[in-house]
Amino acid sequence: MKKTPVLAFLALLLAATVCCAKVPLVDDADLVPAARHLKATNIIIQFINTYAYKKASLDDQLSAAILDKYLESLDPNRSYFTQVDIDEFARYRFNLDDALKEPDLAAAFEIFRRYRQRVSERSDFAIATLATEFDFNTPEDYEYDRREAPWAADQQALDFIWRQRVKNDILNLRIADKDAAEITDTLSKRYARFRTTTHQLDANDVYQTFINAYTTAIEPHTSYFSPRTSENFDINMSLSLEGIGAELRPDNDYTTVERIITGGPADLSGALKAEDRIIGVGQNAEGEMVDVIGWRLDDVVDLIRGPKGTVVRLDVLPEGVGPEGPTKVIAITRDRIKLEDQAAKSSVIETAGGRIGVIDVPTFYSDFAAQSRGEKEFKSTTRDVRNLLGDLQTQKVEGIIIDIRGNGGGSLLEALELTGLFIESGPVVQTKDSYGRIDVNEDPDPEISYSGPLAVLVDRNSASASEIFAGAIQDYRRGLIIGEPTYGKGTVQNIVDLNRFVRNNSEDHGKLKTTIAQFFRVSGGSNQLKGVIPDIIFPTAQFTDEYGERSIDNALPWDQVEPARFRAVNAPVDSYAGLQQRHEQRIKDDKLFRLTMEQIALSYENSQRKSVSLLESDRKAEREGLETANRVIKNEIRMNHGLEPLPEDAELDDEALAETDTDAAADDTDETDDFDDPDVFLKEAANILTDLILPTRTTAAAQ
Repeated sequence: MKKTPVLAFLALLLAATVCCAKVPLVDDADLVPAARHLKATNIIIQFINTYAYKKASLDDQLSAAILDKYLESLDPNRSYFTQVDIDEFARYRFNLDDALKEPDLAAAFEIFRRYRQRVSERSDFAIATLATEFDFNTPEDYEYDRREAPWAADQQALDFIWRQRVKNDILNLRIADKDAAEITDTLSKRYARFRTTTHQLDANDVYQTFINAYTTAIEPHTSYFSPRTSENFDINMSLSLEGIGAELRPDNDYTTVERIITGGPADLSGALKAEDRIIGVGQNAEGEMVDVIGWRLDDVVDLIRGPKGTVVRLDVLPEGVGPEGPTKVIAITRDRIKLEDQAAKSSVIETAGGRIGVIDVPTFYSDFAAQSRGEKEFKSTTRDVRNLLGDLQTQKVEGIIIDIRGNGGGSLLEALELTGLFIESGPVVQTKDSYGRIDVNEDPDPEISYSGPLAVLVDRNSASASEIFAGAIQDYRRGLIIGEPTYGKGTVQNIVDLNRFVRNNSEDHGKLKTTIAQFFRVSGGSNQLKGVIPDIIFPTAQFTDEYGERSIDNALPWDQVEPARFRAVNAPVDSYAGLQQRHEQRIKDDKLFRLTMEQIALSYENSQRKSVSLLESDRKAEREGLETANRVIKNEIRMNHGLEPLPEDAELDDEALAETDTDAAADDTDETDDFDDPDVFLKEAANILTDLILPTRTTAAAQ
């Protein structure tokens, strides 16, 4: 599903304490721009005009885009404003450019005050509608995803939409076996929270939202951090505080998991997944499960984060499940995220043709603190991978896979040095700045740590530094790239403290993150937008069209520069001939691979839905059908591993599955070990690399 740049602010759940202070409500009279907002606006415009990689004139065309982004950020699901409001706001469509230059922020605050009014009206309407005696035996569909729908024509049309919404919310809780009193209590609090949350937003929040409509109308990775957001960003970057280890984003009324941080409690539990939606948060084993649908992201974060050793329970809508559920409850013990838990790790896979070593690189890390202290043996990606390469070679592996699936990037220097472990010397990546100057980043070490058969396994979440590494390995023809097209982020951002540009002022003006450069491969092309296209593409690639940079409407386009001077290794591309065909035939005959693909396809199909039936019998049938389909697939996978199928009354959540597998382990530990590692994609990558090695081995033996 497409992600809106304005809504893609990520909050790492790593802070050390739970916020307990009640946030005050803000009066309309206090929703006015402050002097610091005007100063910050002048600085931001000047900085973007001077240093931003993408040059954009602050003109009528950009003004129209700013208005659209602002309205989208306030009302992404088109559930509060009517077409009447939108028509009234049209008078600002070609004036916001002039207003920013003044600067005059009155229009932004006026629109926000209208938004607050509309939220209050909808909150009141929803609460009053709870008293309606709904007929759940009448065929009716509710369009819950309205992001691309037209605005409601008027208040009457909006009332119809909200009547359906309330009916849907009641039906969800009915199906979850909640009684009438529980349903009314839960939803009354939820709808009241819509109003409270909006009325807690202050002038800083309004300013940040509006100025980000301006920055993201230019380019999606340029954004402003208010003082509060800036403080949280500094905390989040440390990766050393306590929490569950997940990145979140707001997604309409939901809080959605953007990414699971390797080595964190959520990752180690294995229960929380990317694209899961958190709809409730409870403290400890018996604490009340607080409904968080419609909450602000930072308020949800305040509930989730907490001190080491404490437990947080999350009520989650899994990826691919519609708003009707079923949900699952996950308990996670908060802990510190340690650098060693994010370190590269190795394993060996036995294939029909030999032994393949695997090095999992979850991020491009470096212990900068230890390095600054002068420690020679500080921990880093390259140092750890070099050691693992040595260990694997002593184990007589015949090829090595570098697994960077889910690796969102990190240190550029580590990406350069890691590439250098596999090539003798030469450029790794080119960087072009906003002035058009090109800098070539070279392999800093002429030594090669491994010269044997190599594959790099990537997916849609491999981004930034991961794409630099994979792109260089592909350009040098040093190894085989396997998997899905990568994320497609080929840009460089810099964070600037705006206070540096303000004299004699004690107020905090926030920070600006600006895209200042773009990466280009040594072959001249960019990873931007397209990502790295694998040599062998997995069938899951069919589900990545609306993902990453490709899903953002104003992302920088693909571009190219002159190739750098480099010499590819002696591995012609035609040596890969036949690998894709053998791969496709093998997975066609691999039952476990087919079942995994069925699971992914089912999840994807459900994620594309925009509406749901309000007929209770249909909803129950849909839910039971989804559970049955998941059970059939899970049981087929279990039986493929020699385990007993789940009983009909068994829950499908990860906790129940783990208990069932523990019982099976009493009879045969090896079976459970196999089931705990059903990574069919990694195993298939090992088979593909073996296919590449076997002809070479046969030729060498013949000689």
